Amino acid sequence: MASAMPAFAQVHNMSVRTDKVGADIQSTMYGLFFEDINFAADGGLYAEMVKNRSFDFPYALTGWTPFGKLEVKDDGPFDKNPHYVRMHYSGHRDKFTGLENEGFFGMGLKEGAQYRFSVWARGAGEKIRVELVDNDSMGESQILTSAEIAISSSDWQKYETILTSPQTIDDAHLRVVLASKGDVDVEHVSLFPVDTWGGKANMLRKDLVQALYDVHPGVFRFPGGCIIEGTDLETRYNWKNSVGQVENRPVNENRWHYTFGYRLYPDYFQSYGLGFYEFFLLCEDIGAAALPVVSCGLACQFQNDDPKAHVPVSELGSYVQDALDLIEFANGSTSTKWGKLRADMGHPEPFGLKYIGVGNEQWGTECPEHLKPFVEAIRKAYPDIKIVGTSGPDSEGEQFDYLWPEMKKLGADLVDEHFYRPETWFLSQGARYDKYDRKGPKVFAGEYACHGKGKKWNHFEASLLEAAFMTGLERNADVVHMATYAPLFAHVKGWQWRPDMIWYDNLRSVRTCSWYVQELYSTNKGTNVLPLTMNGASVSGQAGQDGLFASAVLDKNKSEYIVKVANTSDAPQSLKVTFDGLKKKTLTGATSVSLHSDDLDAENTLDEPYKIIPIEASIPLNGNALEATVPAKTFVLYKVTFAGK
Repeated sequence: MASAMPAFAQVHNMSVRTDKVGADIQSTMYGLFFEDINFAADGGLYAEMVKNRSFDFPYALTGWTPFGKLEVKDDGPFDKNPHYVRMHYSGHRDKFTGLENEGFFGMGLKEGAQYRFSVWARGAGEKIRVELVDNDSMGESQILTSAEIAISSSDWQKYETILTSPQTIDDAHLRVVLASKGDVDVEHVSLFPVDTWGGKANMLRKDLVQALYDVHPGVFRFPGGCIIEGTDLETRYNWKNSVGQVENRPVNENRWHYTFGYRLYPDYFQSYGLGFYEFFLLCEDIGAAALPVVSCGLACQFQNDDPKAHVPVSELGSYVQDALDLIEFANGSTSTKWGKLRADMGHPEPFGLKYIGVGNEQWGTECPEHLKPFVEAIRKAYPDIKIVGTSGPDSEGEQFDYLWPEMKKLGADLVDEHFYRPETWFLSQGARYDKYDRKGPKVFAGEYACHGKGKKWNHFEASLLEAAFMTGLERNADVVHMATYAPLFAHVKGWQWRPDMIWYDNLRSVRTCSWYVQELYSTNKGTNVLPLTMNGASVSGQAGQDGLFASAVLDKNKSEYIVKVANTSDAPQSLKVTFDGLKKKTLTGATSVSLHSDDLDAENTLDEPYKIIPIEASIPLNGNALEATVPAKTFVLYKVTFAGK
């Protein structure tokens, strides 16, 4: 993909000044942004397989098919999830009482894999039978595997059993059947794969976390953007409801289930099983700094025109306290209220939180007015915590131009910029940050993705243009301290928004071309920026540069120079990259890693997950220079090792 340079080609001479070591590249430079959209939590990253496990959706039996004699009761053992189901004997040996759960677009089972069923139940001397079933089976029995559970007490207790699937199936269901002649009450009916990430109970889907881990992210923003705001304030994401005993975390309406009438999922709710405690644990597991975001008291402004939908600034006290309590939950001593809760949940050591985001894509004068009391309170109580503000929903324009100065006045440490834009925008933004104020605030490119005009999917060309744009992020690492592609996850049967970085069904997942771009940048971010120029100018897709974008970094830890080049043109481009100012250093070897597709509309899919992947090759050096031809529409990364000081 980066072949030797033909003698007749026009050569683009690039110079990397190895003796002009520039800005430090932050450990948080490239990261991940999680939002519960596209069934990213329940039905995705959170490995729970039962929909509406506590019967506390607005319609108590959503996701369940009841049969026989049963009733829904509301005086259960968990005050925030009060509903449960009482199953009565049918009165006839050949009639059955029970419940069948559909899961999230079915339940994916793997041959030989184990699944942990659990339930809170009461009914001394009674029995239930648990079955995993294939309703479409052409065999004699729908039942794939089953187990009986003896209910030993008239008080609420938790019962568990392990089921092993005899086959692979992506749309199994779960049945819970009364197997005796008395009454049994059931609550919090749950099914998890035993083989979760790290083998932890009530935790995360292994292949999806692996895809996050392999990016080696520096920062992880959660629990989302718009869901922080809520369609209304009653349904905003409230972090305090997402911690504590998992059975007693109340169900919340997901802001995305009604957002698009043409992609409607009225059964899309949040169990809060994947809550802030689990998010902090995930950050530890994947080595990322946590960036939690809290509501600033403004409901989604896209969905609310009436000022009464928002909290008046004079009444923000409880919201500000929520932010302070969150920091205490993450970092506080176990002698504090929220630090003790963290310890009681199993993590007495502080999480070491350094960042907090307040609000999402707010705009207008109400945005800085609402942010101000948060900044003042956090600065007073926790002066070392860095605060992330916002530049609104647009990448430029009236609100963007208004909010940046306001964020400076407030003293925000970082400003969150969002841009979901077409190809032309990404091609025009290579030098976006070249003239930003170097004194701050710093930039958090918090949500971005190339949305192809007329083709909003994860096609190769979109990822190529993202790679081109990211050379500008890297070149300006003294200004840009964080960047995260968005959204992160999408279920192929339950999405509202695309493109997305990682797609999956109930059994498989696929890493898109955009994932590979993020991974290449994150795992090759280096430690310091190096100046890279062509004819004395930065290489940012400017006129006369033949669609080339480029950046260079030094990795002190690996004794390596890393040059990233995106050729966005329709023709191959010949390069000569000279490493100037080496002094006593000598170049010792070079490799290229290329991402390319002849079909610009091609994408990785569940059936062809490796259709477009990076290809690595060794390349020769010519003294202190690297010479190669970058094919049309290709992103290539050159790694050049050196010896000496």
